[in-house]
Amino acid sequence: MKIDQTVAAPAQRESTKSHWEDFWANKREVHEVYSNDNRVLRNLVKLTDLRGKRVLEVGAGTGRDSFGLVERGATVFMLDYAASSLKIIKDISTEEKIEVSPVGGNAFSLPFPDGAFDIVFHQGLLEHFREKEALNLLKENVRVLKKGGILLVDVPQRYHVYTLMKHILIGLDKWFAGWEREFSIPELDKLLRSLGVEPFYRYGEWMYPSLFYRVVREGMIKFGVKLPLNPTPIKPLTNLRKAIRDSLRRTRIVLYTSLSCGIVSRKP
Repeated sequence: MKIDQTVAAPAQRESTKSHWEDFWANKREVHEVYSNDNRVLRNLVKLTDLRGKRVLEVGAGTGRDSFGLVERGATVFMLDYAASSLKIIKDISTEEKIEVSPVGGNAFSLPFPDGAFDIVFHQGLLEHFREKEALNLLKENVRVLKKGGILLVDVPQRYHVYTLMKHILIGLDKWFAGWEREFSIPELDKLLRSLGVEPFYRYGEWMYPSLFYRVVREGMIKFGVKLPLNPTPIKPLTNLRKAIRDSLRRTRIVLYTSLSCGIVSRKP
C-alpha cells in the first residue's frame, strides 16, 4: 500500500483588511500612537513648494502625515480602505479645523483619472504586500501622477534589529499587521526604476523614542503600568543626541542604519 507522505505547506502570513480595521479601531486616541516625526513633510519641503499642489496619500491611516501638507498650502486627498481609519481622519479634520478629503478606496485601483496629482506618497504601506502586489500598487501610483510629478515611498529599512524582532513576532503570529517585509535602498531604487520613474532623493530616519523604550513601555502596559509616550528629556543629552542625528542624516550611513528609509522619484 502506498502512503501519501505529502504534507500541506503552512499558509503564508498576510496583512489583511481586518488587521487594519482592528488596529485603527483600537487607536481612537491618536495621541497614543507614535508619530512619524513629520518626516514626510520635512523631506518634501526640501524638494518642492507645496502651495497649490494636489497631493494623494495612499494608505493614510490617521492621516497625520498629510495634515502638515495642508497647512503648507497643498490640497490633500487621503485614501484608505479601512473604515476605522477614515473615521479617525474625519475626527482629526473636524477637531483641528483642517480641510482634507478622506476617500474610501482600493490602492490597486485608485478612483482617480490618469495624471490627477502633483505628489503621491505613502508611508507604512508597501511593505505589507508581496512582490507582485507591490509592483501593481506602485504602477497605480505612477498612473495618477502628472508628468513631472513626485512619488515618495517610505518603507522599513532592512538592516536594523527591528527586522529580526518583527520576523520573530510574525512567525509566532503576534505581529499587529499580520505580515510585513522590508527593503534596502538599492532594492527599492531598482524597483522604482523598473516602473520608469527617476529616483533623485533618498533619506533615512531613526526611531525616536528608541526601540528599547517602546518595547519596555508596551511590556509595562501589560502589567497595568502606563509610561509616558516619550521619556522625560534630559536636556543636555537630548540636545547632543539631536545634534549627532542631524549630522549623520547628511551622510550615507543613515541609509543603512535607520529604522525607515525613503526614496523620492520623478515621473518623466
